[in-house]
Amino acid sequence: MELPLRSVRGEVVGQIEADDYVWAVPFNAAAVHQAMVRQQANARQGTADTKTRSEVSGGGKKPRPQKYTGRSRQGSTRAPHWSGGGVVFGPHPRDYRQDMPKKMRRLALRCVLSSKVREERLVVVEGFDVSQPDTKAMAGILGGLGVNKRALVVTRDPEAAVYMSARNLPGVKTLPASYLNVVDLLEHDYLVMTRDAVARADDIWGRVKVKV
Repeated sequence: MELPLRSVRGEVVGQIEADDYVWAVPFNAAAVHQAMVRQQANARQGTADTKTRSEVSGGGKKPRPQKYTGRSRQGSTRAPHWSGGGVVFGPHPRDYRQDMPKKMRRLALRCVLSSKVREERLVVVEGFDVSQPDTKAMAGILGGLGVNKRALVVTRDPEAAVYMSARNLPGVKTLPASYLNVVDLLEHDYLVMTRDAVARADDIWGRVKVKV
């Protein structure tokens, strides 16, 4: 398929070839949802912890006699119903990681990339004319491209000047092409990629070439 190529001023200056295997995939909601849940689960630290009645300090002495006081029978002040007692069914350190077949992960990413093309929310630019950090210049470039909402800016490789120019813009995040992921694509309305970033995405997630 062909994608329109724009200058930093937003003018269409040509077309670029893109792999249909990456940019023209029918949307698979089940795969995308599973990939999103997996990525969010794998980001959890799983360090939340509460103490049970055997772990809290104190409670060694019986709070009152068993009989003849007219009050309830209590064996420890660290039982869950006492103030300062242990927690019942509270969280403990655990691993939230989920596994997912590699082919399904790649399919989910290609589905989301293709949806950006169908929704006309993919903007391919020749390159960002930013040689040094300049937030105002980056804001002007995105405005010229018609990007007025949350945007994911993708370059082929990490570019410090682009990153530092965009990091203070609300709703804008920068990534190298190899770090594209389902959650970031879903969280941002627009996907702004350089020509080289599109080529890099085709290399990584495009159809596998079989050597004869």
